[in-house]
Amino acid sequence: MDRFALRATAAACLLAALSSTASAGVFGTLGNFDVVNDTGSTAYGFEIDLEGLHSSDITDTFGGAGRGFPTSVERYGAPSITEYNNGSIFGVKVTYQAIYSGGSWSVGTPSGVFNTPGESCWTGGNIGYGPSTPCDHFGVGTIGNPTGTTYSWLTESSPGVLSNAKVNLPAPVWAVTPSPNPAVAQPVVVAQIQAPQPEVEAQFGTAVWVKVYTTELENKVELEELVGGNPKVKEAENHTEIEWQLLQTDPGNPLAGQLENGGGAAVGEKAQSILRRYEFYNYSGAYDGETHEALPVLGDSHPGDGELGSFIGAQNVALNLDGNPVAVPEPETCALAGSGLAMVLLAVKRRRAKRA
Repeated sequence: MDRFALRATAAACLLAALSSTASAGVFGTLGNFDVVNDTGSTAYGFEIDLEGLHSSDITDTFGGAGRGFPTSVERYGAPSITEYNNGSIFGVKVTYQAIYSGGSWSVGTPSGVFNTPGESCWTGGNIGYGPSTPCDHFGVGTIGNPTGTTYSWLTESSPGVLSNAKVNLPAPVWAVTPSPNPAVAQPVVVAQIQAPQPEVEAQFGTAVWVKVYTTELENKVELEELVGGNPKVKEAENHTEIEWQLLQTDPGNPLAGQLENGGGAAVGEKAQSILRRYEFYNYSGAYDGETHEALPVLGDSHPGDGELGSFIGAQNVALNLDGNPVAVPEPETCALAGSGLAMVLLAVKRRRAKRA
């Protein structure tokens, strides 16, 4: 069992243990995100690969058919949802794709640089979104967490044929656990993100800067509300949780490059949902020529001059308590996950800068 599967299974076991409490027995996750096409080629679609989930675990899609929100909110219309199974690996692909007819595609996302995160990556943003905008807004709601999430632009490899171009946009994973204080009914909610994995096994991975905002809400969040300009997202933007953090995966430490938010204290007594906004930017500073380790001048929490690169994308994510039932693992699986998770938590959870 890999570490992502371990976390998801352990979280499900903890949720099962909480099934008698109204506050944390079940949860539903929602995520909408802006993503810039920096592939160097026009994209004709976008794919969200959710490993470890079935189509029945998908509760919402941004721009999905049959929703109250119109399907015109992003340029590709309603996505398709398809399951796949490759031996022990299974999952769901949520695919936004243009139509190919008469030797051309109906619509596409141009490649380029976009340095204004927020409201203009979707048609309702009203800040100059149009055919030349090199970013788009997608989203999906699920029951629980996938064991792995991969985002890809779909670019043309030959006329009418699309191939996947992976996107280095981290996807948050949520965990809901009981409060350490038995007198507190509300749970502890943790959101975790992982820096991109190394392209060269022996080297450090791609370094990215992240800024995090968060808020607790006394009502549930709908997928359509996770867009720039929405009052709930604006409320989160009023509360900076992390000003800047540089994330980079270290090949010598499998758990490096992780960032956790919200651990320790239970959520507020009246909280029905937690909303976070993550903004990601490329690191454009110096790297070690041999190991590819980032060398930020001021450390990993203060971008120096020229070290804050172009905007990659933003994640608007929410967790609704008491959302949807989560599949309960067998007791033997819970025991295995519990022992494995205890070992994992002894490791260092994220890389820290070694210099002042």
